Amino acid sequence: MDYQVSARKYRPGTFEDVIGQPHVVQTLVNAIATKRIAHAFLFSGTRGVGKTTVARLLAKALNCEHGPTGTPCGTCPNCLEIAQGTSMDVIEIDGASNTGVDDVREIRENVKFTPFRGHYRVYIIDEVHMLSNSAFNALLKTLEEPPAHVVFVFATTEIHKIPPTILSRCQHYTFRRIARSEIIQRLRHVAEHEGITVEDRSLASLARASEGSMRDALSLLDQAVAFGGKTVRHTDLEILLGSVPQEHVRAMISAIIAQDSPAAVRAVAHLLDQGHDLRTYCGDLVEHVRNLLVAAVVPSSQELQGLIELSKDEVRQIETDAKAFTAEQLQELFRIFSQAEDALRLSAHPRFVLEVAAVRATRLLLPATQASSASPAPPAAPRPRASQSEPRRDTPVPGQPTEKAPRSEPVRAASGQGGHPAPRQDAVHNPQTQTPAPEPAKPAISFSASWTAGSSEQSGQPANSPAAKPASQTGGVTPDSRRVAAPVAADPPVRLNWEQILERVASVHPNIGPFLEMGTLVTIEGNLLTIGYPKTASVALARIQNDENLRLVTDICAELAGRPVRLRVIELADGRTTGLSLAQIRAAKERDQKQALLERTRSHPLVKQTLDVFGGELVEVRQVSPQKEVR
Repeated sequence: MDYQVSARKYRPGTFEDVIGQPHVVQTLVNAIATKRIAHAFLFSGTRGVGKTTVARLLAKALNCEHGPTGTPCGTCPNCLEIAQGTSMDVIEIDGASNTGVDDVREIRENVKFTPFRGHYRVYIIDEVHMLSNSAFNALLKTLEEPPAHVVFVFATTEIHKIPPTILSRCQHYTFRRIARSEIIQRLRHVAEHEGITVEDRSLASLARASEGSMRDALSLLDQAVAFGGKTVRHTDLEILLGSVPQEHVRAMISAIIAQDSPAAVRAVAHLLDQGHDLRTYCGDLVEHVRNLLVAAVVPSSQELQGLIELSKDEVRQIETDAKAFTAEQLQELFRIFSQAEDALRLSAHPRFVLEVAAVRATRLLLPATQASSASPAPPAAPRPRASQSEPRRDTPVPGQPTEKAPRSEPVRAASGQGGHPAPRQDAVHNPQTQTPAPEPAKPAISFSASWTAGSSEQSGQPANSPAAKPASQTGGVTPDSRRVAAPVAADPPVRLNWEQILERVASVHPNIGPFLEMGTLVTIEGNLLTIGYPKTASVALARIQNDENLRLVTDICAELAGRPVRLRVIELADGRTTGLSLAQIRAAKERDQKQALLERTRSHPLVKQTLDVFGGELVEVRQVSPQKEVR
């Protein structure tokens, strides 16, 4: 057969041709030049990165008639035989098919023979991790003190399966994944040499699909040529690779920029109609958002070309799209699609998961658009001084509607102290807007933190900045505050289950779940959830007060509620609680389940007949898991 696959045809013939492993090549060349040749080498790394190739080059460098040398001639009989795989002094062994002690015993018996033509007998054992423990133990003594003319070269893709006793007797070289830019450069060289016409974006797609493996990239190139001929079209390549066309990714990004939720949902439907994998698509979205984030924070186009491994046209398009977002908004967008990608792995309704993520993404820029449509205040207007502070949030402004969600009545009921309402303390303090207040009575509940999902974060501002607060929280009245506050007060209360919230947080964020379980759900007023902590749980209260943790919990509550919610964390006075703890909820559920099981059992005809015959009484019913039949 005259045809030879590109992975074999363009296998490096010298150390200079090896790409992606300069640290390994330089070390080996220097060791050969200084005559510091070890008796055993161990090459580890992912598939297709050059482990076996470098092992053969090492054997060629050791047995060249002009060597040992770091630059073998490649023309002498020894070099030619090694390149063709017919050398008597280079023995290649497949570790997957020679795993037993008998195979190792054969190696031990043959190492004593001197080389036939070259300077060394080189044993190359590929996939050495497949050897059995007995085989490894049988090789230990020979590997530690081999004859002077023997060199062992081991190659493996699973270094963790190699016994430490073997590792300690070898020089270990780690082969890294080959960079996409290096793969693209080599693919372009092969395409030019073979007369193949291929676009730059197609080369980038091949490099991305290879996952750092040069052999996989060359194999995919051969497959693309077999599919479409010498002219490789990008559309044919996408079909061949089973990847999602970038047009679908750009369609979703365009819908997010335009804040067009229907267009985003239609993009998901169109994707499903063409039979593409949703998780693969979500992964492509995550990578595209990463590229947008890099373009947003790196101003230099030349530097950006090295950080985003795409064609120049695609990089320019990314630069244009990145101008529509802030870095904070892109981080939130990355989080939305990353969570969706994780959820798609186990979800029974993958389409719904992606559609929800798409709708959330399209609403990311909505608050900023609403703010820009409102009548802004003059930019040079001074902020009010402390002596002229804005009215408190819970103090009604004459002639203006007020938010009804956070009021003091539930606070008095929770604490058991009447007569004096508890003063409200927002979690985010602004010294410029604080008003000195008279000495109040001892508060029943002190407010610790507050977070509104989809407000400050979506606008690209930190949660503790004054600009990120709604007008109802800061006490200020904007020209648009009447229109915004009215629908908030009219919204019905959210429907949430405390146990469901705890279970979801524990599964998604296990580092937060134990601290959230120590609190109780106090009240739900509109879209405002109040979580209380006793004074004995101050550590858990502090952890939940953390801005990042509070935001994560708020997002999960908003996801379960199907609409934005606000979360408020408070400290309960005197250690009293107003809601049920998780243990109490589970105990009540277990008690109800046992009672229901008891009632069902009592109503069973056979049980009723048995109780009537024997005059007995059914006291307890237990569920026993079925056991497997023992044969």
